[in-house]
Amino acid sequence: MSPAPRAVPRRNLLKLAGGVVTAGTLMGTSGCGLLGGSQAEQSGNAQVEKATLRVGALPISEIAPLHLAVQDGHFQREGLTVEILTASDGATALNSAIGGDYDITFSSYVPIFKAQASGVAHLKIVADCASSTPNTCMIMAPRNSGVRTPQHLAGKKIAISGSGTISELMVKAAMRANEVAFSGVEWVPLGFINMPNALKQNQVDAAFVVEPFLTLAARDAGAIPVVDTATGPLEDLPLGGYVCNARFAEENPHTVAAFQRAMDTAVAEAQDRSKIEPLLPQFAKIDKDIAAIITLLKMNSRADATRLQRVPRLMREFGYIDKDVNVASMIIAPPQN
Repeated sequence: MSPAPRAVPRRNLLKLAGGVVTAGTLMGTSGCGLLGGSQAEQSGNAQVEKATLRVGALPISEIAPLHLAVQDGHFQREGLTVEILTASDGATALNSAIGGDYDITFSSYVPIFKAQASGVAHLKIVADCASSTPNTCMIMAPRNSGVRTPQHLAGKKIAISGSGTISELMVKAAMRANEVAFSGVEWVPLGFINMPNALKQNQVDAAFVVEPFLTLAARDAGAIPVVDTATGPLEDLPLGGYVCNARFAEENPHTVAAFQRAMDTAVAEAQDRSKIEPLLPQFAKIDKDIAAIITLLKMNSRADATRLQRVPRLMREFGYIDKDVNVASMIIAPPQN
């Protein structure tokens, strides 16, 4: 198991909305090719079957250990050269892995388990990545919207990252936990990067916002917290992980094991926030002032079937999938040494 994250001070979002934080900027994200791209070099070495890996990622803070593993040579010591390819979203990254463009990719667990349940792909979970912690996944509202409590969300226009995503799932689960009907909600698909401005311009009544956009929404848009979806029944909910095709795992067991060992080392190192904070401006395009104050998700590496099973169970409850997913059968056991 990964060591517990170092405790960091909780921020007061209402104070942030009042302008306590110093100024900063956030840049957009870059994209990547989809299905049918060229394959990476197939040759291996004395340690692994395939020495060069194309790994899909997103420009988000929980990917920090992956970048740390590259920077600090953890992959190199395992005989691997890792090329990190930034996708626009988790579904795009997953499609690229299914199509063979990526060897291993990060993605939200919702599209992973949806693809597995539907038979679109036979996926294996190489490593866990992150789970929710309080003050990281929030439903926020414009200060003048009148939305202050979960009950005020009924029938409102709520921004989510997309239909059928984990953001929609967490909003619905949080509303149900507060005994609020979501059947009359108008769902507005919107990229996370655009949510602070949508709240500022009163384009929506509320939005499901994650870090660093949560901090930016409070600081730049004066948005206020309504529901912390990463508390109660959704606290420590697994959010995303690293997966590959079953065929890749079968053909490259030493390569997968090497990737797992490097990520174990990097995640353990990343529990010291000072190790990853300087990396955030580089790959997540978060300025250093924002990087210093955002609340980080709980970073993991070892995939635990009991914990991860919570996600497809929740997906089935809300109609995302129509049959169970056996998560234990998807997990590649980590190396013993």
